[in-house]
Amino acid sequence: MIASVEGRVGAVAFESLVIEVGGIGYRVFAAPSVIAAAVPGSTLKLHTFHLVREDQQALFGFRTSEELGFFNLLLTVTGVGPKVALAIVGSRPTPDLQLAIMQQDQAVLVSIPGIGRKLAERVIFELKEKVAAAGVAASTAAAGSGGAGTGEGEIVAALQALGYSVGEAREASRTALSDVGIGSSLEDRVKAALRSLLRE
Repeated sequence: MIASVEGRVGAVAFESLVIEVGGIGYRVFAAPSVIAAAVPGSTLKLHTFHLVREDQQALFGFRTSEELGFFNLLLTVTGVGPKVALAIVGSRPTPDLQLAIMQQDQAVLVSIPGIGRKLAERVIFELKEKVAAAGVAASTAAAGSGGAGTGEGEIVAALQALGYSVGEAREASRTALSDVGIGSSLEDRVKAALRSLLRE
């Protein structure tokens, strides 16, 4: 499993680039924004998803671990393969996409080339379920342990389900709670957290 690649940019193509590491050139598929910013001869590090199938191996590269985490989450959606997931992740900032999913804004997803209305509906439905399930599981665990709980754990778990690190999720959850309060619904708190991530 290749988790990341860091080296000299050897060549840049339409959908991919070559990163040279120790005399070996790795072809990495990436979003148009990553490819556009890549300069041959410069050093670049990408977090990678290593696809391994019987008839194919491929690397997909991302600038941040959050983009990679969201890409992995998208792959769990029925009918979403690596190329479609890459198109979604590369279309706009990750929190913006996640907020659109939480708000059931199909127009954002349908505007991405290769994403039809049915697939957009499926992505929204399946990912909203995963985020809600993570939050509910965290809430149940807090109740079971006898903790008073502030609702922060639920938001952290939901954001982790979307691909964020614990540190980022905790910071965003504190901002969300100050914005909307403890009494608000989990969905409203997650939306507030995603909006705070967009402001960074």
